Amino acid sequence: MKVWDFCERIDIRKISLESSAVEKIGNSEFQQKAPNYYNFDVIISISLSDEMTIKATTKAVIKYLEVIKKKHKEEILFACGYEAGPTGYGLCRGLQKAGYGCVVMAPTTMSNPDGKKRVKTDRIDARAIARILAYKSYSQVHLPSEEMEALKEYTRARDAKKRMFKKAKQELLSFLLRNGKSYPESGNYWTEKFFKWIKTVQFSEKWMQEAFNEYLAEVYSLKAKIELTDTKIREIAELEIVKDKVDKLICFSGIDVTTAVETVVEIHDFTRFATAAQFVSYLGLCPGEDSSGKTKNMLPLTKAGNKRVRALFCESAKAIKRTNPYGQKSKRILERQKNASPEIVAYADKATKRIRTKMRHLEERGKNYNVSSATGARELACFVWGMMNGKTA
Repeated sequence: MKVWDFCERIDIRKISLESSAVEKIGNSEFQQKAPNYYNFDVIISISLSDEMTIKATTKAVIKYLEVIKKKHKEEILFACGYEAGPTGYGLCRGLQKAGYGCVVMAPTTMSNPDGKKRVKTDRIDARAIARILAYKSYSQVHLPSEEMEALKEYTRARDAKKRMFKKAKQELLSFLLRNGKSYPESGNYWTEKFFKWIKTVQFSEKWMQEAFNEYLAEVYSLKAKIELTDTKIREIAELEIVKDKVDKLICFSGIDVTTAVETVVEIHDFTRFATAAQFVSYLGLCPGEDSSGKTKNMLPLTKAGNKRVRALFCESAKAIKRTNPYGQKSKRILERQKNASPEIVAYADKATKRIRTKMRHLEERGKNYNVSSATGARELACFVWGMMNGKTA
């Protein structure tokens, strides 16, 4: 029996796919559904005759695989893989449903010699990825269920609206500044007092007033959409697939329902990280290192992995720093913790105290505010991993 590694290189601009196959002969024990667990002794050759550019659709890829089967007139098992990117998981799911083993490969874990970067084409990349797939020199991207992916996309839609909302507010303030209508009071913008003032702003020119109304309407529209989205996210928090994890996460002082839901749908399976260090590394909250011999050189945070959860934890750490771990808890915290077990509540309170104290000490020593926030986020990530894996003792 022959076993082939098949790699597709998706080019979004051309909506095409570059394919390459590596023929391998060796151990016949091959698990079609889990191609990252196989072992082979020898790679015989790269079949250049089987390379071609095809459409980046599941139907086209399956047709290509069937053509290879007919051409070689023997039983062939395929291991397919492609780089994680904007194309998502649709192709991987489609191939798996059709009975072909397929993985999505994390680009940052795929070995690629620096010399190969001098010449880059889709065909060269496809051959390189096929070899990486054959030697298993990559990490597999976790494939979420379709339901979990749908929830993740919805929460990401909220983030998109938040970015649009921020931009709309900036545009409105810039418009007012250009036309001599700056907020006359001291303090922050976008408070109830600010919105009362902005309703009184008037322009003598008709089209200037029309422009102002457009800017203001955009702000109000996005604000209403975000509030509606937050309401639906609270409904998501009650779904069985996420409820247990969300109820635990909201016991932390800096994590509300929205942050908890977004964290759960992004990570989903916390048990795939064997240690807290692995989870922190996945979030890019650990420092890089460039050491050789006796020279040890520590670098800034790697910022690899899931940047969305990293940002959520950084904001949560900042919120925790503003709490008082020694005083009475707020009504919101008491409400979130009322249905949790005493063990979970004690663990969350311990995390709050440790994170706040550590961030305060760093800032008292003169460390930058962002450094202390990243440190707090790293500590919070470790505590979250412990809670999600039952390490609360």
